[in-house]
Amino acid sequence: MPDKVETATSPPGDGRATRWEDHKAERRSRILDAAMEAINQDGPDVGVQQIAQRADVPRSVVYRIFTDRGDLDEQLRGRIIERLMADLAPTLTPEGTVGEAIARAVETYLAWIVEYPRLHQFLGTGSPSRRTTGSRVVTGTKTAIALQLAGLLAAVLEKMADNADLAEPLAFGLVGLVDASVNRWLSNPQSTLGSDEVAQFLEVSIWQVLHGNLLGIGADIDLTTPVSELQ
Repeated sequence: MPDKVETATSPPGDGRATRWEDHKAERRSRILDAAMEAINQDGPDVGVQQIAQRADVPRSVVYRIFTDRGDLDEQLRGRIIERLMADLAPTLTPEGTVGEAIARAVETYLAWIVEYPRLHQFLGTGSPSRRTTGSRVVTGTKTAIALQLAGLLAAVLEKMADNADLAEPLAFGLVGLVDASVNRWLSNPQSTLGSDEVAQFLEVSIWQVLHGNLLGIGADIDLTTPVSELQ
């Protein structure tokens, strides 16, 4: 028997439409959480039927809540990024020394990836049958992180050298460096590097890019410089 179609036809103000929207939001959340669990356990190429079973809803309900599989995948990417940013966002407000701030951000990011490698893979490439191409959620998040970093660097450059012109290209370059390096490390089955070695590479590389460019405009800092002195 076909699933009963759920609609909200009650007149405004009687509460039933609101209850329907709440019910729909609860189901959406349950389906997205189920999809994350399925991908984390079985890999990114999970089907809608697997997701529906894990969420304990009929498959048809998934397609009443999400326009299609592409819509489900894009909202799922948003949910995964929420989980990532819950851990990463605090590191984007640096504290301690410059070296400690860099290490904290890198190690937090890599720790999340090591714990959820399949979720990170899904963010970058999608599933084998539905490759990620131009995800607005993923691109928007990278841009937002880079812009926040650019704001931090602009304040430092303005104070240290009275010149913030390099802040944005420097920030986007650093985000691109980390993103490309980590994605290649994860996707290369022949890599013998462990996460600690990748973290060390990223920390050194980030510092060298920062230090070289800061020296070039007359801002001389080192890894032991307290972040508070740069703000």
